Amino acid sequence: MHSDIHHVLHATRAVELHTEAAKFDSGAADFQIPRMGLRSRIGWTLVEVGLRLTTRSTPPAAAFRTA
Repeated sequence: MHSDIHHVLHATRAVELHTEAAKFDSGAADFQIPRMGLRSRIGWTLVEVGLRLTTRSTPPAAAFRTA
């Protein structure tokens, strides 16, 4: 990505985040914290299960090491 485009996108997102923060700080009634839907919760649960299945809790057996 060209550096000028990256800078413009970053600046735009920063303005959006500052606007959201100002709404939250002011206690605006129309501002709502986004809730995770069922689909998102199931997806993150599947990611967590997958990570647990792929990580090893014990080191490999010493018999497989070459000396």
